[in-house]
Amino acid sequence: MTDLVVRRLLVDMEQPIARHWCAGDAFRSALFNALSMSFPVGEQFFIDAVRGGLQALAPQDQERFRKEVQGFIGQEATHRRLHALYNRHLEALGLVNHWEPRARQRLGMFKGADIRHWLAVTAANEHFTAIFAEWMLRNPELLGDDDARLATLWLWHSAEESEHRSTAFDLYRALGGNEAWRLRWFRRVSVFFVADVLRQTVSNLRQDGTLWRWSTWRSAAAFFFGRRGLVRQTFKPWREYMRADFHPRQHDDRRARDWLDANRAKFTPVGATG
Repeated sequence: MTDLVVRRLLVDMEQPIARHWCAGDAFRSALFNALSMSFPVGEQFFIDAVRGGLQALAPQDQERFRKEVQGFIGQEATHRRLHALYNRHLEALGLVNHWEPRARQRLGMFKGADIRHWLAVTAANEHFTAIFAEWMLRNPELLGDDDARLATLWLWHSAEESEHRSTAFDLYRALGGNEAWRLRWFRRVSVFFVADVLRQTVSNLRQDGTLWRWSTWRSAAAFFFGRRGLVRQTFKPWREYMRADFHPRQHDDRRARDWLDANRAKFTPVGATG
């Protein structure tokens, strides 16, 4: 089992967010803002999935997972709260969150479904966030230094996503989830996630008035396909999820542990498992 510490991040989310907070870069700001827009509803679904998965286990297995699930829920609930505050500032900037209502409608279709479907979707999304987190921790300078609190927020969030990346996966396996469902949901989540983040990013740029600037497209090309680009550095770990012998713990989490060790002054532990 994985020890998961619930942390209170020491950042002031009451202060406004600048329109191009990410190193003055319109594209990067729009993309990170798009991701934040998805988190409150997505993380609530993940919480419900993991909580439901725990309740579906036999009593002896519930005890084996209970502390890890409590830590997972505590971490995700903290992410949800802080990104809800973040998103209020985005609303004040005039950005409209089209992703959240679409996600609510899509995830609402799982009501009454086998909890293993919930967990397979959660495990797939957690793989996406874990490989994105590893990429962020490898390239923290892409966040710039214009807004230190948001840089801290994204790196802290990344480190915790790396920490709990296997919880939903292990619950799915413990409940007898099969490979066919796991891979089917991963392919579907891959399509929906990529489409949704691009759609909301484009919407943010359009509302910002920067969609058709050459600097925006140049930044997007470098972000995705440059020497340290997201696609170039995450395609291999994304594909590894489809191996029959895959487990999230096969991916190195050293950068997450190093960031948390080096930045203890930026958060206060409020609970832990183990």
